Amino acid sequence: MNDSFIGVISDTHGLLRPEAVRALSGAAMILHAGDIGKPAVISELESIAPVFAVRGNNDRGEWANTIPGTQTLDVVGKSIFMIHDIKTISPETSADVIVFGHSHKALVETRSNILYLNPGSAGPRRFRLPITLARLYIDADVRAEIVELEI
Repeated sequence: MNDSFIGVISDTHGLLRPEAVRALSGAAMILHAGDIGKPAVISELESIAPVFAVRGNNDRGEWANTIPGTQTLDVVGKSIFMIHDIKTISPETSADVIVFGHSHKALVETRSNILYLNPGSAGPRRFRLPITLARLYIDADVRAEIVELEI
């Protein structure tokens, strides 16, 4: 993907901050790992780049029924598996990258050659956790960085 990145966001709970929009500007695509909150969040993200999303435990109603619980993408020969709550993942799941949310705690960790990426929460502040999202880079390898939003 050269210099472009994949924007990764989660747990917006209906709030898409202008700081998040700026941080995602220039993304080749955006992954939303659930707890979207309302369809307008997806619409606004789609004005930046194509969006792939999974349904979170708080995504309810007619609009949320069309959003899958999990999703697998192939990006430049690397597989990305998306799920909201990592605790519900099947042990047989295999991918190059596993993207998840739910905990509101950002994480970038490689285990058994799989990159686990939780972008944290970009929505309403929870506890004293920072407001974050992530950028995922895919080329010969995969890597990610957490972006803390200045609120």
